Amino acid sequence: MSFTITIRQGPARMASRLPQLAKSVQRASNSPATAIRAFHQSSPKNTFFTSRTTSLGFRANAKPTSNLVSRLAGASRTYYQEAAPPQAANQTSLLRKLLVGGAIFGGTLVAINVVFNRETREDGGMPLFERSYLNNTFLHTGLGIGIIALTARQMIQTGFVYRIMVTNPWVVAIGGLGLSFATMLGTRAIDADNYVPKYALWTAFNATQAAFVAPLLAFAPGALIARAGLYTVAMMGAISFVGATAKQEKYLYIGGPLLAGAALVAVSGLAPLVIPATAMRTLALTESIWLYGGLAVFGGFTLYDVQKILYRARLAERGIIKRDPVNESISLELDFLNIFIRMLQILMMQQNRRK
Repeated sequence: MSFTITIRQGPARMASRLPQLAKSVQRASNSPATAIRAFHQSSPKNTFFTSRTTSLGFRANAKPTSNLVSRLAGASRTYYQEAAPPQAANQTSLLRKLLVGGAIFGGTLVAINVVFNRETREDGGMPLFERSYLNNTFLHTGLGIGIIALTARQMIQTGFVYRIMVTNPWVVAIGGLGLSFATMLGTRAIDADNYVPKYALWTAFNATQAAFVAPLLAFAPGALIARAGLYTVAMMGAISFVGATAKQEKYLYIGGPLLAGAALVAVSGLAPLVIPATAMRTLALTESIWLYGGLAVFGGFTLYDVQKILYRARLAERGIIKRDPVNESISLELDFLNIFIRMLQILMMQQNRRK
């Protein structure tokens, strides 16, 4: 009440009363009852602004500069201490997602093995030459995926991806498909004994695949890329295990239906170029066919390719054909890329829906 009367009496009278007001405010703030009430009633945010105002406006003996610096330092410490728990929560959430993903695909492995692998091999197990040929093919598949990943990363860092995106997309798509088919057919046509030209064309084929994947990787978060890669490896590993332990030539008949399914998936991927944007339900249906139908189709191709590799291993053992793990790895690489792209797109869609 005295503060209000002082203001009404004029600036000069108020200036003369300032030391007394400062002492009374300091005594009130030092009393135990006031401290207890302030502790229970004020939040940290309000205490921060109240303390700063009091120190700047009423403490005549304090140094404003040092007091302000100390307040700012305290605020910085408070900021960093409060920012740590969300980071720990994000790490825990990421670990939980990885564990859940591993459990899901572990269960998928068991389910696929129980449902589709009831008729096991009649020869009592995989012979040594089949196992060697299959392992050599998987080794080349892993090397090819590594070349694709490193090449795509280099394309992103050097800005080659952005130069591709600003050019005519039809020229890039047609030219890229032409180079991809040319290098793939050239690699398959070269004899397995000609190591230098065969591996050179095989590396060029992987580079063309990296050019197709790099634009998607440039805009995808690193955590989602890692999760999509983990899920793809787990899915292909489960299906490959089923194909390797199933009865000989059991799934070689599914090649024709898989080609029909791949054609349907390809048409659904080109549907947005023809269907108008107003047909939302039709576009949603074609997107589902492209994503989930593509996962099913290329999962089936993985099963088919593994059994085809084992069949050719038996032919190579009899001397009918030559061993060529490079040619066999091309099919598995294409299966991996198609499954990985769809996994990454599904994860990105789920993340956008949560936002």
